[in-house]
Amino acid sequence: MISVLFVCLGNICRSPTAEGVFRSMVEAEGLSNRISIDSAGTAAYHIGEPPDRRAMTEAKNRGIDISGLRGRQANAGDFKRFDYVLAMDEENYSNLVTICPSGHEDKLSMFLDFAPGLGIQNVPDPYYEGGFGSVYEMIEKAAAGLLSDIKSKHLS
Repeated sequence: MISVLFVCLGNICRSPTAEGVFRSMVEAEGLSNRISIDSAGTAAYHIGEPPDRRAMTEAKNRGIDISGLRGRQANAGDFKRFDYVLAMDEENYSNLVTICPSGHEDKLSMFLDFAPGLGIQNVPDPYYEGGFGSVYEMIEKAAAGLLSDIKSKHLS
């Protein structure tokens, strides 16, 4: 079983969207029994809360239901449980570096590294600025690249 954790700041916009999009892709490929997926935030702002309503609406408009997800905070144990720990931006990457146990650094990556064609490294936070549609599209491209990477490295 390959395990993937998506991480943003509060775990209510970007990372639950990535979890929902990636889960949908994994299910479509019939790989749900081979890939486990979760999301978390580096901050404790929204523990136990559902995703932002705008993120849920954007996902629902594209056929994905993320309403059942609940915010949680990333912790050092996640680096032992997950094969991929994927940060949505440089700030969250730095926050994750500070809790990463020695010997697990290779599990941490920037999520958009799986969508090099986008030419950017950070998924913008739509919480204050909006842009949930464009964020969704970035996430979709990176999720497709991630799935391709996992299939070629682990499931071939």
